[in-house]
Amino acid sequence: MTMKLIIRYILFFLAVAILPSCEKYLDVNNNPNSATKPPINGLLIGTTQHTAMNVFRVANTTSYYVQYLANTSLAGATDTYEPIDASKTWTSLYDNMTDIYDLQKLGEEKGATKYQGVAKIMMAMNLQLVHNLWGDAPYSDAFTGEVLTPKYDDAQTIFQTCLTLLDEGITLLKSTAPTIDLPADADLIHHGDTDAWQLTAHALKARLLNQLSKTPQYNASSIFAELAGAYTSAADDAFINTFDIRNPWDSLAVDNAALNLDGWLSTNYVDAMNGTTYGIFDPRLPLTASLTKFGDYRGTRNGGDRVGTGTDMEESYISLSGYYSSTSSPLYIITYEEMKFIEAEAAFRSNDLPRAYAAYIEGITANMNKMGVAASARDAYINDPSVSVGEAGLTLGLIFKEKYKALFLMPVTWDDARRFDYGYKEFQLPLNVATTTFIRRLVYPTVETGRNSENVPAVSDVTQRLWWDQ
Repeated sequence: MTMKLIIRYILFFLAVAILPSCEKYLDVNNNPNSATKPPINGLLIGTTQHTAMNVFRVANTTSYYVQYLANTSLAGATDTYEPIDASKTWTSLYDNMTDIYDLQKLGEEKGATKYQGVAKIMMAMNLQLVHNLWGDAPYSDAFTGEVLTPKYDDAQTIFQTCLTLLDEGITLLKSTAPTIDLPADADLIHHGDTDAWQLTAHALKARLLNQLSKTPQYNASSIFAELAGAYTSAADDAFINTFDIRNPWDSLAVDNAALNLDGWLSTNYVDAMNGTTYGIFDPRLPLTASLTKFGDYRGTRNGGDRVGTGTDMEESYISLSGYYSSTSSPLYIITYEEMKFIEAEAAFRSNDLPRAYAAYIEGITANMNKMGVAASARDAYINDPSVSVGEAGLTLGLIFKEKYKALFLMPVTWDDARRFDYGYKEFQLPLNVATTTFIRRLVYPTVETGRNSENVPAVSDVTQRLWWDQ
């Protein structure tokens, strides 16, 4: 471990010790002897780390809905669309947004426009996760500490707020006024590089605008404009690789290895990768999944029971040494390959098939190169007739299929599944499912229904569609 990394860890743990003193929307008790204004760099460390961790926390639920993962026992709640209480995820999101709010206010007090800009971009990162899970949510009066039961802003207002925050963040980062630089060791995502933060803001805007594909507001030209200011290679990706102990996906693999069963791969994902569904073996599968005792890859059917004991390698699990799940694997927030698949979709919808096809191929290529797939295996996959279909053979289904594969364990794939009406080949309802159709949203958590019940919107069930998914 380098001295620089040791210092970063020291700063992080100092931040953890300081951050609980901030007044949070969901705090019950406040210590009058606690510090009221934590150091600005402590807030930056904590909020960048927890922003990425919130992506994991959300994905650790949504990965069951898109059938990357499967429960290890019969009829698990996330597998079968039982309403779940996601209070921990809600609290983590709102705790972090409260700290981001404090970071922004401290930046204003100090005239630190770079801190303000980054804070606004991170607020949008976290808020869009809330929006995509629940729709309506507290925002406009949630963080001042003056309102104990904040009102809910409607989902379309929340969505527009995310876009506005990103625009404001870009403007602040472009400011030429004298300001305080971001210390590289306090920014765990882009290490003080404000140009990189601007690329990420444009990337997030492209993601959000592409989410409108079912609505009259969808505008491919607007998406292209954001892509022009976003990532140009995988070197631009937003991620963290500093953790308390290890990458959180690795923690699932470690738990499973210790027979605390977790991180089991779904039959849907494994079959999509091993040639069962699409007739071609995907060379990324060995970089994500463990081999069974039979020397092959086998998934667990969502909603069904495990095949054997669960301790004898009859199924495939998230790999201890996988690209996304080793001890020090990066934890991604948004990536270059996602931008290429957004470009492919927007170009396809606007009938620019040459651009769509080039972006589709580049999305696959970039993801395989990042993961370290051998060039020969990469080229064999891409040149297979089922993948290399030519401009005239390209379909939305192919774009969504390859995006699903490339964005393994990313929560945005649940947004895609809903936009695509779960139209992936051979994508099945779980066994023992509690509904008659696919899941579309979460119910509000008990941390809200118990404390803010007068403002919590009524939700009929988990198949109720959000405004952008009609």
